[in-house]
Amino acid sequence: MNQIALNQVSIKIDNTLIVDDVSFVLQEGQIGCLLGPSGSGKTTILRAVAGFLPVCNGSITMRGETVDNGQRTVAAENRRIGMMFQDLALFPHLTVAENIAFGIRKLGKQSIAKRVDELLSIVNLQSLKKYYPHELSGGQQQRVALMRAMAPRPDLILLDEPFSSQDTDLRVQLVQEVRDILNEDNVTAILVTHDQHEAFAIADVIGVVNNGKLSQWDSAYNLYHTPHDRFVADFVGEGVFICGNIIDGTTVQTELGNVTGELATDLPGGTQVDLLVRPDDILHDDYSTFRGTVLKKSFRGADHLYTLRMPGGTNVMCLAPSHHDHQLGENIGVRLRIDHLVAFPTDPPGI
Repeated sequence: MNQIALNQVSIKIDNTLIVDDVSFVLQEGQIGCLLGPSGSGKTTILRAVAGFLPVCNGSITMRGETVDNGQRTVAAENRRIGMMFQDLALFPHLTVAENIAFGIRKLGKQSIAKRVDELLSIVNLQSLKKYYPHELSGGQQQRVALMRAMAPRPDLILLDEPFSSQDTDLRVQLVQEVRDILNEDNVTAILVTHDQHEAFAIADVIGVVNNGKLSQWDSAYNLYHTPHDRFVADFVGEGVFICGNIIDGTTVQTELGNVTGELATDLPGGTQVDLLVRPDDILHDDYSTFRGTVLKKSFRGADHLYTLRMPGGTNVMCLAPSHHDHQLGENIGVRLRIDHLVAFPTDPPGI
């Protein structure tokens, strides 16, 4: 049985359509992510799932039960959902143990103590159970907030930009820890974020949201290699579009030579296209006749990310091993090796 399913959900706020015709399914134990820029509608979707906003069309079901279909709405407190907010919302006057126990106060004292100890052992914070939030580090506060959300054993946990206030190094560590914790307890969860690296690190399946619509609900691999539209191609990962011409169903002619492979979309020969080229699609090759001028370089440890200007004026990005240390203005050889041909018809002028 699906843990949660949205079927053609639309949401209005003050008579303005914010979310339009969104559908996706999440299985028990899966971690899903709604990924998109600020204002795209991803948090609105999360709030509707939580029961804080009604849907105007479509339906939301949890474990086979309809919780909102525009006519009938199950109250938020009856949906068995845990929430972890961006500001964590820990109670400053309560200890770590009391914060975690807040949502299970109706249980007996012995059951509460057992559940709190069980959760603290998962995150190795047993020694801090009597501490107050201000005495904890940012990472420790994050873990306590997650344990509080998990304490009632909800059917679903919603995480709204929970890592955005942390510095980069701690964020990377926390994302992996949260994924491990959720997987260990077989918790189903939905994360909202604008950070694709967070989404890739934590989610089993990701939905890219743009202007209130769900552009694609898919694995990180498919979003990167076979995006369904230009927005997903541009928003997920790094890359550029280069001009090309469809020769046939498997060959695209470009400034960097002909590229052969299976086109993700069925386009007739002669179609002018924009071909998606990722940095890992362009190989550094000293012997290639296709040469570009280094405009920018970014050292990443194991490799350099170069931005190159090709003779025809196209800018591309290229990953090269770090020992290939070229200077700005230098001409270097490159060649295309694209396994997934993603191309979209070139928009006519003025479009």
